[in-house]
Amino acid sequence: MPQACFACGAPSGDGVLCDACYGALPGRDCPRGPRCALPQPGGCLCGACLRETPPFEATRVALDYAFPADSLVLALKYAHRLATTRLFVDLLAAAPRPEADLVVPMPLHPARLAQRGFNQAAELARPLARHWQLPVRLDGVVRDVNTVPQAGLPWQARAANVRGAFRVTGRLDGRRVVVVDDVMTTGATLAELARALKAAGAVSVENRVLARTPPPA
Repeated sequence: MPQACFACGAPSGDGVLCDACYGALPGRDCPRGPRCALPQPGGCLCGACLRETPPFEATRVALDYAFPADSLVLALKYAHRLATTRLFVDLLAAAPRPEADLVVPMPLHPARLAQRGFNQAAELARPLARHWQLPVRLDGVVRDVNTVPQAGLPWQARAANVRGAFRVTGRLDGRRVVVVDDVMTTGATLAELARALKAAGAVSVENRVLARTPPPA
C-alpha cells in the first residue's frame, strides 16, 4: 500500500523511506576499519584495534547511527514498527555474503524479551539467513545476565556491564559464526558474545550490524 516516508512524510510508494531520504542515509559509503567498523581512511585497521585485537574477526555495518537511521531503529525496538525491518534487511543484504556456517542473532535476556515482545536482532537474522542460505540459531545462545541497558552507561563502564552475560549451550567446534545485531556502540556486547562463541568452539566470528555509533568527542 502507498505510504508516507518515515523521515519526512513525503509519498514513498511501498518503501519505508522516499528516494531522497534513502539517498541521504548516513554513512552508507564510508570507509571503515575492518574489525571495529569505525570510519577509517582507506578502510585500514585503526590504532585501537592494532593495540588490542578484538575477539571477533570482522564487523560490517550498513549505516551511521544518526538521523534517520537512529529514529528507525528506535521505532522498531520500542514502537513495534516491524515494517522497518524490510529496509534494514535490504541494507544489510547489500554487503557481500559472509564466509560463515551459522547465523546467530544477538540474544535478549528472557525478561527483556517478555517486556519487548520480540527480539529485533532475530527479526533481522531470519531473513538474512534465508538470503545467505545459512542456518540460523535462535536458541542455544543464552543471555543469562539481565544487564543494565548499555545506552545508559558511560563508554568505559560498558565492558564490565556485559562481562559473563552470555552462555552457549552445546558445541560450535569448527563453525564460523556471523552475529546479527541492530546497533554497535563501543562493541563491548559483541566482544563478550564473541568470547562466549569461541569458548564453545567457534573458529571465527563476524558481526553484521545495521548502524554504528561514532565514538564520543
